[in-house]
Amino acid sequence: MPKQKTHRASAKRFKRTGSGGLKRFRAFTSHRFHGKTKKQRRHLRKATMVSKGDFRRIRQMVAGLK
Repeated sequence: MPKQKTHRASAKRFKRTGSGGLKRFRAFTSHRFHGKTKKQRRHLRKATMVSKGDFRRIRQMVAGLK
């Protein structure tokens, strides 16, 4: 059976953490910041972990990431 290829779009959006988790960046950060509160903008800057429900599916897509 051939090796599974890494989904390149996913590889650009997710990073593996040292303990094997998956880190992602938040949505709603490209434009229209004047409609968001300062608190919202501050929290959108930080990365977060992939949710438990999505983890298995995304881990398969980025199987080749180190």
